[in-house]
Amino acid sequence: MSHILLADDDTELTEMLTQYLVTEGFDVDSAPDGETALAKARSGEFDLMVLDVMMPRKNGFDVLRDLRAHSLMPVLMLTARDEDVDSIVGLELGADDYLPKPCNPRVLVARIRAILRRAGPTNGVSGNEAPQTLTFGDLEMHTGTRRVLCSGQPVAMTSTEYSVLEVLLREAGHVVSKADLSDRALGRKLTRYDRSLDMHVSSLRKKLGSLPGGEERIKTVRGVGYQYTRS
Repeated sequence: MSHILLADDDTELTEMLTQYLVTEGFDVDSAPDGETALAKARSGEFDLMVLDVMMPRKNGFDVLRDLRAHSLMPVLMLTARDEDVDSIVGLELGADDYLPKPCNPRVLVARIRAILRRAGPTNGVSGNEAPQTLTFGDLEMHTGTRRVLCSGQPVAMTSTEYSVLEVLLREAGHVVSKADLSDRALGRKLTRYDRSLDMHVSSLRKKLGSLPGGEERIKTVRGVGYQYTRS
């Protein structure tokens, strides 16, 4: 049973979402403010945190920033409706996904399950179906342990970043459309104005840098999608 931390100061919403998540088979704990949320998240007892942006004592952005300093625990952020800047900032700070408030509980459960699947040990791919190590130039991805090495150095990344990179590596040298990448890496259909993929790719570029020869590692094919450069 997955253990979920629900961090939100809206008590009525928290009670409603807790009841729904419990009926869906999750074990749920809650935190009414940012400091409490961060302390509980650091305990290592939770598989995922649903984190509201606007909270007392420490806002969601600060909680996520402090958490990412030492933990890659999956985080789904709840943002103010129509506030694109909130979702973008959350993704830049390392959120795995986001939903606007008020959110549909069914959609929330679907997003949580998709993130947890991505965070699994092999991302749903068995050793008989695909190689356990993907190597392209200076980059190595060990799918069994979900470790990524760049120039021999480990690269820390969220479960979502890992899933996006894995899809791009399995299609290295070929263009992957945004729709296909969203479906395979995020586990959902691409929607209009959704900037999630762009932000995750931007984060990967920052973490991995350019290829040793200076060529762009992950290319944007305008109007289509992304391509990992096969050197």
